[in-house]
Amino acid sequence: MYNPLYILYLFTLMFFFLPKQDLNAQSNPNLDTALVKIYGADDYGMKMFTFVLLTSGDSTYSDKDFVQKCFKGHLLNIQALVKEGKLIVAGPFGKNDKQYRGLFIFNSSETTEVKSFLDRDPAIENHILKAEIIPWYGSAALSAYLEIADKIWKVKP
Repeated sequence: MYNPLYILYLFTLMFFFLPKQDLNAQSNPNLDTALVKIYGADDYGMKMFTFVLLTSGDSTYSDKDFVQKCFKGHLLNIQALVKEGKLIVAGPFGKNDKQYRGLFIFNSSETTEVKSFLDRDPAIENHILKAEIIPWYGSAALSAYLEIADKIWKVKP
């Protein structure tokens, strides 16, 4: 059985090898060129992001206060990255048997930049969480998510 991330990676690679112009392509009557520019969309309304899969790290800390402090720093880092417009999506996974803990989608195609964002996360730095960095091609409109997300929460975590 193939790893789902491997299949996603192959699908992304295949997409890059498709012809850039479809002879049957139709222009979009709803095209908003201002939004194309704001969100950095290509001709397909897509752009490169960086997807980060968070898994359980290999730490064996028994000091619960230290682990709690690392997770508090983890949440503060997330909040700072969202405020800076660098992090678009973040959230934990439900219980699973694969040690998947959560995910991030960064508004950057530069994996070295994303690594620098992750390096300041104490839960990752202390190996409580492990981060797998994966280039991802998705809808450029995903960047608009933050504006709406900030208008629907009732209690700040």
